[in-house]
Amino acid sequence: MDRIFAPWRIEWVERDADPIDGCPFCVLPEREDAREARIVARSERNYVLLNNAPYNPGHAMVVPDAHVEDPTDLDDATLLDHTKLKAATLAALRRDLDPDGVNTGQNLGGDAAGGSIDHLHTHVVPRWSGDTNFMPVTGDTKVIVEAIERTYDHLHAGFAADENAVDSGDADGGDAVELAFDV
Repeated sequence: MDRIFAPWRIEWVERDADPIDGCPFCVLPEREDAREARIVARSERNYVLLNNAPYNPGHAMVVPDAHVEDPTDLDDATLLDHTKLKAATLAALRRDLDPDGVNTGQNLGGDAAGGSIDHLHTHVVPRWSGDTNFMPVTGDTKVIVEAIERTYDHLHAGFAADENAVDSGDADGGDAVELAFDV
């Protein structure tokens, strides 16, 4: 039997039950502790959430505050803010994680498109040469080499260094970085 040791995951296994009543993308931004909610940055109409089951370290999602299913349902100001926050997310990833590439995308159309949450969100997944290796192919296992708490610190620092940061927040105190864009 193959074993992969990931001792930091015990916190997830032993956590208190965290039932989210309703859409998680609507509930999480209402929480007081952004770090605990995994919200690393916010703008006027959107926020950046770390994926709780990342494909790679740094896997984040740009999520509009408005509960809509499709980008065509966003007003122009929210759509522009979403795009600018996605660009800031790319810059933060490049600044602090230095990936070789990045995949971005949306799963539109529910289960048929691979989506499980009907609240629009854009995935931003950093990629490194060789990050797809033999493990997923032969062992049906993906190895994530960084704990999500450490990824939060990396991205928080990357966002805090952004020219559009108006409040760098306190990562340890549970404050997300606040960004404002000229529109």
